[in-house]
Amino acid sequence: MNLKREWFFLIAGFAGAMLGTFGVIMFNSHVLFALPDLLRIILYVAGYWIIAAVPLILMYLNKERMRDYLFGKGKLIFQILTGIGIGLVMSFVLTVIPHLAGFGYFVDNGTRHELFIEFAVEFVYFVFSVAFVEEFVFRGFIFKRLKNITGNDVISLIASSALFGLLHVFQGNIIQVVITSFIGALLCFCRLKIKTCSLFSLIIAHGIYDFLIGFWASVLLRN
Repeated sequence: MNLKREWFFLIAGFAGAMLGTFGVIMFNSHVLFALPDLLRIILYVAGYWIIAAVPLILMYLNKERMRDYLFGKGKLIFQILTGIGIGLVMSFVLTVIPHLAGFGYFVDNGTRHELFIEFAVEFVYFVFSVAFVEEFVFRGFIFKRLKNITGNDVISLIASSALFGLLHVFQGNIIQVVITSFIGALLCFCRLKIKTCSLFSLIIAHGIYDFLIGFWASVLLRN
């Protein structure tokens, strides 16, 4: 194994993700909402993949395949069910309980929807854009580089989760960085410790959890 190559891939992949995130934020803030509705929805969903552009290029240069990252050795149905289960448990513990306990403000992302189409677009966005991109980049590409460099699951978990938190630094809130680092560590722990949990499972879990943040806020805080 070429450690210099792994370090280069790690640094370049993370730097590319950070630049991509900044680009997505700038585009969404200054361009997206001025576009026609259909084009806005398409770019809203597809644009997030800019964050994964550099890691994807490096993956193909290293002759790796996406399916090598995504799927575990177990049956696909168990990986799917595991992802759904993790997402629902995370949502209940980290979102529903705080709302019911009167601390909903701390887990509210500000999303409010009433129409089915709005929820549908958000679901597609969170599962096929946000969750897919972030899990591939951080629990997939970056974790693999760290594991190849350190040979240690715990160090790789902590470091990849910290870098995942830093991805959210553009939101200007250190609490958000800490929370996302914790969530990243939790997801990575699930993948390491649950036999039927693959990266594909984490994409499902992450997408469901993110989607339900806005869903519960829209339902429980409607008034």
